[in-house]
Amino acid sequence: MPFAVYALGLAVFAQGTSEFMLSGLLSDIAADLHVSIPAAGLLTSAFAVGMIVGAPLMALFSRRWPRRRALLFFLCVFGAVHVVGALTPDYGVLLATRVLGALANAGFWAVALTTAVSLAGPEARARATSVVVGGVTVACVAGVPAGAVLGGHLGWRSAFWAVALVCVPAAIVIAATVPGTRPEAVPVSAGTELRALTGPRLLPVLLTSALVQGATFCAFSYFEPLATRVTGLGQGWVPVLLALFGLGSFVGVTVSGRVVDARPAGVTGAGLVLLTAGWAGFALTAGNPVATVVFALVQGMLAFGTGTALISWVFRLAPGAPTLAGSFATSAFNVGGALGPWLGGLAIDAGFGLRSPLWVSALLMVLALGTGWAALGSRRAARQGRDGVPAL
Repeated sequence: MPFAVYALGLAVFAQGTSEFMLSGLLSDIAADLHVSIPAAGLLTSAFAVGMIVGAPLMALFSRRWPRRRALLFFLCVFGAVHVVGALTPDYGVLLATRVLGALANAGFWAVALTTAVSLAGPEARARATSVVVGGVTVACVAGVPAGAVLGGHLGWRSAFWAVALVCVPAAIVIAATVPGTRPEAVPVSAGTELRALTGPRLLPVLLTSALVQGATFCAFSYFEPLATRVTGLGQGWVPVLLALFGLGSFVGVTVSGRVVDARPAGVTGAGLVLLTAGWAGFALTAGNPVATVVFALVQGMLAFGTGTALISWVFRLAPGAPTLAGSFATSAFNVGGALGPWLGGLAIDAGFGLRSPLWVSALLMVLALGTGWAALGSRRAARQGRDGVPAL
């Protein structure tokens, strides 16, 4: 695997830490900037919306740039807005930096996925994808807890400084290892790429990816009240559960990256089935501490392993969208990340209890099974129409 791919993973680690670290800093931010907790929570929502909208827009904006220039531009903007965020005393400015940071993050993700696949070659497509996505899982394991510790001891601004600092070595390595040559003329127009990405074969894959991530983040967002009020674990167990979920996620993307290239549809189908059963099983056994610990690890592994397979599948099905495929995969990922917690919150507010996000996750996975089956069916039909060989 080219070293540049690991540099991309380091940059994604910094960006993933920023995306999720506010969950442990909201109270301090609200107190320091004299706003309510819900207003501070909008900082997370603004980031998610920026990611969804920004991925295709930034990919279009930079599609004719050399990839090294695009990566460094987005990473430098991302680091700079965190410096501004660490310095500002104004909530409105901080909110604007979250939107700008999300746009830069979305642009980086879209270009990074395309670059990693290009550098690794088609035979290692899923493995390269797993390295980039692995940056998010390492952020869940180490970056987010570290940001919470820094915020607790040195104030929330120190976490923003730390994110900006991690961007520096990533930028240096990217500048040294990613080819800086100007890309060849883009073989297709943006309109042709968009048509390729909205075709009947790819839409079910993108929808499945959004549903899988929706299920993942619906449950993940409510681990703390579930563990303390349903399972009966102490507050000290919450970081352990989050770390176990992150550890499982890291294992999932690593294993998926090594096996998906050989049998993408088979691995994805198995992952969808196991995830559906897992979220339902978690909901049924959430009152048992041992079961909760086990499911936190296993579901993290299955969720991110399956998510990596789906991202790789987007690239496999979208050869006609060489510059925009990564942006659509990124947007689908973040649609789920925004939708899932909202649906889980609605279930809790409706009086269904703190287990209800797990049941919502299971229901989202039932829908994902349907869209995944449609995706597998379209792939099988395409293969049979071409050479008579079943897809799996």
